[in-house]
Amino acid sequence: MNTTNKRLLTGLQPSGDLHIGNYFGALKPYVDTYEQYESFIMVADYHALTSVQNPEILRSNIHNVVRDYLAAGVDPAKCVIFRQSDNQDHTELGWILNCMVTVPFLMQAHAYKDKVANGIEPSAGLFAYPMLQAADIVLYETDFVPAGEDQRQHIEYTREAAGKFNRAYGEVLKEPKEMILDGVGVVPGTDGRKMSKSYKNTIPLFGTPEEVEKAVKSIVTDSASDKPEHVYAIHSLLKSSSELDSLYEENKGHYGDLKKLLVEDLNTFLQPMRERRQQITDEDVRQVLKDGAKRAKEVSNKTLANVRLAIGID
Repeated sequence: MNTTNKRLLTGLQPSGDLHIGNYFGALKPYVDTYEQYESFIMVADYHALTSVQNPEILRSNIHNVVRDYLAAGVDPAKCVIFRQSDNQDHTELGWILNCMVTVPFLMQAHAYKDKVANGIEPSAGLFAYPMLQAADIVLYETDFVPAGEDQRQHIEYTREAAGKFNRAYGEVLKEPKEMILDGVGVVPGTDGRKMSKSYKNTIPLFGTPEEVEKAVKSIVTDSASDKPEHVYAIHSLLKSSSELDSLYEENKGHYGDLKKLLVEDLNTFLQPMRERRQQITDEDVRQVLKDGAKRAKEVSNKTLANVRLAIGID
C-alpha cells in the first residue's frame, strides 16, 4: 500500500507521568511507523480534565508529555505535534458529534464502564469522552489510528459517529480505520490489571533507576506458579520468548531474582531515552507546540468549515 498521502493520528493524555504501558502500547508503535505517513500527534489535555483538576500539575504534565515524545524519538519536523486545547475546532466538533449519538450508545463504552467500576467519578466529560475523541480523529481526515486491541472500540465509535453524521448531512467526514499492530496489546500493570495511571499500578517510563526498581518489586506474583505471569509479560516487551523461556526456566521459582533481571533490562532499555530527555528545554517544547498548533489548524479549519456548512451554521 502506498502510504505517502495517508494520514496517521495518535495522542496521549497529560494526566501524569508516562509509564511503559503508554510507551509500548501507543508511543513506540507510533515512532516505528509515523515517518511513512502524514502524521499528527496530539497532547490530549482536554481529555485529561476527566482526571486532573490541578492547574499547576496539568501545565507541568503538558510540557512533560511533549518532552517524552521527543525523547522517545519523534522528530517534530516529520510530523505535527500539537496541543488539543490550542485548537478549539476539537470542542466544537465534539459537541456536534454528541448531538448525533444516543445515551444508550455511549453507555456501552468499555472504557467508561471500566473506569466507573474502578472508582473513577462518572462525570459528564468522562461519559462524552468518545465523541470528543472522535472529533480529534475526523478533524484531520485521519486514515489510520495506531492502537492496541483494547482501543479498538474507540475507533469503532468514531466510525459510527462519522457515519451517522454523513448519513444525515452527506459525505463530509472521513471514517478512519484502526491500525492494530502486531505485538501491541494490553501491557499489564504491577497488579495484573491493564497498566494505567488511574489504577496506580504503573512502571514509570522516565523514572529513576530506583523508582523503576521499586515499581517492579511491587508486581503481584502467584506463589502457586513456577513462572510469575505478570513479570514475564512485562519482560516479554524487551526480550524474545525463546530468550525468556530459557531465562525463566533457569530461575524457576526464584521470583526475586527474576524481578532483578527485569529491573536491569528495563533500566538498560530506558537509559538512552532518559539522557535525550534531559537535553530538551522548556523553550524547545513551547516552539514545538506553537508550530504544531498552526499546522494542525490548517487542516482542521477546513474540515470544520465543511461541517458548519453541512449543518447550516456557516
